[in-house]
Amino acid sequence: MKKIGFKAIIRSQLFRFLVVGGINALFGYGLFCLLIALKLPHIAAISLAYLCGVLFNFQTTGRLVFNSHNNSLILRFSMVYILLYFVNIGCLEVLNHFIHNWYINGAITTIFAAGLSFILNKYWVFNLGE
Repeated sequence: MKKIGFKAIIRSQLFRFLVVGGINALFGYGLFCLLIALKLPHIAAISLAYLCGVLFNFQTTGRLVFNSHNNSLILRFSMVYILLYFVNIGCLEVLNHFIHNWYINGAITTIFAAGLSFILNKYWVFNLGE
């Protein structure tokens, strides 16, 4: 088995995605929490958080994870986020039947959406292999 060094791990797309994704998730989740605290309905809160997050995430994910400066990929990236939006809404609604806390449910759906986001961005939006 090939031994992987620390530097190789740091340079890997998955590691960069996790770090950048963590920043993006904190941005989106923080905005979601702020909007919930401002008494916006959960649908409006997640909608506004997604809308504000798409441009921020496109730049950070494209440039820092996939080394892409191709702004024409914004349409595909946006389509991924539209899909993730509906997945998030569905997950929030399902989770609310079991856990009656929008903050916890938002955190859970964020983790699930992150994995799906990496796969879709790597293989469909940026279509780059390591």
